[in-house]
Amino acid sequence: MKTTPFVRNTVLAVFLTAAAALIDSSAFGIVISSAHAASVAGLPDFADLAEKTGPAVVNIRTTEKVKPGQGAIPGGDDEEMQEFFRRFFGVPIPRQQQPDRSPRNRKQAPQQEEEVPRGVGSGFIISGDGFILTNAHVVDGADEVYVTLTDKREFKAKIVGVDKRTDVAVVKIEGSSLPRLTIGDPNKLRVGEWVIAIGSPFGLDNTVTAGIISAKARDTGEYLPLIQTDVAVNPGNSGGPLINMRGEVVGINSQIYSRSGGYMGISFAVPIDEAMRVAEQLRTTGRVTRGRIGVQIGEVTKDVAESLGLPHAQGALIQRVESGGPAEKGGLEAGDIILKFNGTPIEKATDLPRMVGATKPGTRSTLTIWRKGATKDVALTVAELEPEKTAKKEERKAKPEQTPNALGLVVSDLTEAQKKELKVDGGVIVDASEGPSARVGLRAGDVILRLNNSDVKDAKQFNSLVARLEPKKMAVLLVRRGDASQFVPIRPNGQ
Repeated sequence: MKTTPFVRNTVLAVFLTAAAALIDSSAFGIVISSAHAASVAGLPDFADLAEKTGPAVVNIRTTEKVKPGQGAIPGGDDEEMQEFFRRFFGVPIPRQQQPDRSPRNRKQAPQQEEEVPRGVGSGFIISGDGFILTNAHVVDGADEVYVTLTDKREFKAKIVGVDKRTDVAVVKIEGSSLPRLTIGDPNKLRVGEWVIAIGSPFGLDNTVTAGIISAKARDTGEYLPLIQTDVAVNPGNSGGPLINMRGEVVGINSQIYSRSGGYMGISFAVPIDEAMRVAEQLRTTGRVTRGRIGVQIGEVTKDVAESLGLPHAQGALIQRVESGGPAEKGGLEAGDIILKFNGTPIEKATDLPRMVGATKPGTRSTLTIWRKGATKDVALTVAELEPEKTAKKEERKAKPEQTPNALGLVVSDLTEAQKKELKVDGGVIVDASEGPSARVGLRAGDVILRLNNSDVKDAKQFNSLVARLEPKKMAVLLVRRGDASQFVPIRPNGQ
């Protein structure tokens, strides 16, 4: 279709009119719509925050002493990569920056020990007199620690204490009226709120990166529920602060998740309240003392909770009780579910070791447990954490063939010697497993201590209990394998 000059001119006039509406004739600039302007105005400005908090963030470099002609040192290629993939932070200085120890130079080198670079990391000042928080893996094993401030002053630091379990360390420099960070409350953090990280990635001092809180209380550590963010962190950021928009430190950047060794959008920080509790003990005694009650625990699944009559899948399931430990002395048994510790609910199993670990050894504590369909309070004295003992495994003798019961199990009575070894009064040992029991992973040698809320006394009583089970209703067995016990949900005849 052909267009006339009138039509073309009309279209052009409309286009020019619309375009002119976007042009500010006084400034010859583009007029941004009110909605877009509000969006731009709503973006956070980190400049003032970085300027305010940056001076309290320090660069930490460590060195070690080696003898001339000594072989590969911890900063060497192989161990460097091992450490890199182990923590992804505080990467040691590359080998090419180390002194030449080739045979042609070895005779000329002095015979006293040489101080060579070991690694780099970050930290931040928490008190005006020079106490600094960082990660344990940044300074652990170092012979000398040097701290550099943003004003380029360098101090030789003293390692006050290191706690590998939480990856927290405290170092001290001599100073006064030093800039320090304000301690915040990580419990008030909200998923989605803005935070920044300041540190020395790859040795680049006082680098600022920003992101948001991705998740809280990630169970990636035995004693720590870590903060997950998408703030960019890289080797050398380790030990630096995670800071909220109020200028308060809420965490210590400690780990990243990575398949390549580099940043992939997921990083983790130690909550500052947990770190400060550790730091206080390190400053006072140089070590961290933790409590223990002597149990091995596992999660309580939905099927187990329903079968045992628990309203919700919560608490910590006791799988094994340490012989002679506080739990055994207090009357706890394998199969008990710990619902509260000193009145504080245990939502998931990992809550228990943190609560117990934070309790001073020698403290008398009360545990609320679920046993055989009812709650019960048990008192015990918390002991000091120590390596768990290894229990002996029970022996098993061959049994004559029998017909499997409705759970697909062939069982027999425990001998008196086995009962004594296991410290139980009853139970049966599995001789064969097929059908439903095989599908849920039961096998010969397992010991069955309880069916639903009924203790198992012997093979005759156990088979009688199994015969009375409803075919379409889920049941649960308390099974001991080796040193651990756990509940196993199972349905008769596999229905």
